[in-house]
Amino acid sequence: MIQAAERYFEFEKLGTNWRTEILAGATTFAAMAYIAVVNPSILQDAGMPFRAVAAATCFSAAVGSILMGAFARYPIALAPGMGLNAYFTYTVVKGMGIPWQTALGAVFVSGVAFLLLTAVGIRQWIMQAIPRELYASISAGIGLFIAFIGLRNAGIVVASPATQVTLGNLHDPKTLLAVFGLISMGALMARGVRAAILIGIAATALLGSLTGLFAISAGSYAIADISLTAGQLQIGPALKLGALEVVFVFLFVDLFDNIGTLVGVGSKAQLFDESLKIPRLSRIFWCDATATVVGSLSGTSTVVSYIESAAGVAAGGRSGVTAIVTGLFFLVTLAATPFLGSIPSQATAPALILVGSLMASHMSEVRWNDPTIAIPSFLTMLLIPLTYSIATGLSCGFIVYALLRLLQGKARKEDWLVYLLAALFMARFAYLSAG
Repeated sequence: MIQAAERYFEFEKLGTNWRTEILAGATTFAAMAYIAVVNPSILQDAGMPFRAVAAATCFSAAVGSILMGAFARYPIALAPGMGLNAYFTYTVVKGMGIPWQTALGAVFVSGVAFLLLTAVGIRQWIMQAIPRELYASISAGIGLFIAFIGLRNAGIVVASPATQVTLGNLHDPKTLLAVFGLISMGALMARGVRAAILIGIAATALLGSLTGLFAISAGSYAIADISLTAGQLQIGPALKLGALEVVFVFLFVDLFDNIGTLVGVGSKAQLFDESLKIPRLSRIFWCDATATVVGSLSGTSTVVSYIESAAGVAAGGRSGVTAIVTGLFFLVTLAATPFLGSIPSQATAPALILVGSLMASHMSEVRWNDPTIAIPSFLTMLLIPLTYSIATGLSCGFIVYALLRLLQGKARKEDWLVYLLAALFMARFAYLSAG
């Protein structure tokens, strides 16, 4: 049984083992466990019950991650996406006055649309149409994005009215705790310890608890809590003209955020084959589309592939077992445990910073002596963290790449999808500006 599982997950080919995969799955969970608290906190502002959304968050993350690991066999975990949950609450529900039940219906419709696009191969075409030269810049840009989030969560970088951002208060004990985590994880990584990130998170959390900087949050989530949001979606109203634009945004943003995350994590995990194509790509898209449908039915916003999966990859995760383990941790969290409240951001922030530094190494793969490649690559890397959006950075880089190719006279008929995508990206910007 065990040997059959090892063959199915290609342990020998990927150079991995059970211990490494389990540690990697735990590392990914530790890096993204915050979503179990943050997502319901945001959707609560839309009038949704906190405990119900928390249960739906853990349930959809578990289903999505386990499905990704078992069916697609990749170390990519899924959970309700940051950014789309804010759009759900503050734009759709509070801004447009659409009931959260109808907003959930829009999420469901977008998930079904994803399944249809996958079935006819359109999502696969889009993925394969991304210029190979931009793969490295997308990965590096996501690395900078992750590191910036980590620096912000740690309190090392804070907002400034004069300079946008500035150095935080290094006298703050919580910031110093994050600095301790950063140094300890870095030291372990420098010594070649495979579980450096997980050990560093645990050590930082333990130190914070012992010094009284935070308290372990008591409480649990049961599957029965989902009943207040499960099945409450309204599909009919979501299909009306006014709500269709909401479906469009869910569909459009999620599509390109997923592509950006997939490229970033896939590059770091060496998931590409010799032609820089990802095997079983259709299965990956089936998994995240199905997870979105499950999430909407259980009572949460769009489920996406998580950039924090890179933390597990950095810890050595290479197979689907990593994602399965992450999903199982979410199931445990759903059942009954105070664990989700026991990991402070000061413990996970250093992990994000270090993962970002590892992903930024892809900058060396860009041909900087070729302006056609260097300019869009640079803009992609820079705009992902500065706009706080993978989709925006990817869009800008793609548009500039297509325009430079056209102005050079290098446009080819077989690249029609590249230019169609560039036009769609520009339409996205036009839509956002109009909104």
